[in-house]
Amino acid sequence: MKTPYTDIFAILKLNRLVSISISIGAFLAISYSAWLTYSIHNEALNNAFAVDANGNVLPLTWENKKDHLDVEVLSHLDNFHRYFYDLESGTYEKHIEKALWLGDQSVSDLYQQKKADGVYNRLLQYSLVQQVTRVQSEIDLQNLPIPFRTTTIFKINRGGITDTYELITSGKILRVERYFPKNPHGMLITDFYENSLQKVTD
Repeated sequence: MKTPYTDIFAILKLNRLVSISISIGAFLAISYSAWLTYSIHNEALNNAFAVDANGNVLPLTWENKKDHLDVEVLSHLDNFHRYFYDLESGTYEKHIEKALWLGDQSVSDLYQQKKADGVYNRLLQYSLVQQVTRVQSEIDLQNLPIPFRTTTIFKINRGGITDTYELITSGKILRVERYFPKNPHGMLITDFYENSLQKVTD
């Protein structure tokens, strides 16, 4: 008895149906996996947990970064002005290097100008100590980049003589990527300018 031949078109049709079904199933599985990964990622960003000394899991809450923007801007400005203007012969290079990470080319240009004018040479030659005592900044969060105006009070010790100066600076704050530990706030000072410098009498 002869074995009947299967219709080749029926086999191709069945293979086509199986291939389409597998492709659709794979697409659905990949889509579900992508959605699940995205959901887990978002949940991990919005929720955090810590383990205390007794092994208990404690939920943590994230604070909105915008709620603390003013604090971060003021802290960034305070750090910069203390690094850039709080100087002494033994540590001024390290301070300047830290300050340059917090500003753009305008800060670097000002540093090069001060260097060419011999500011740092006099610091070394006469063993001067320039100490920042107060940094007070005004910012406008309604505009981007964020404009600022900072008043820095610093003292210069020349042996037994101490002079106090008030420096007014201005510029803008640009948001950038955080870079620990060089730029922890993720901000960059741009258009930096020294507006005025005057001696303060006690």
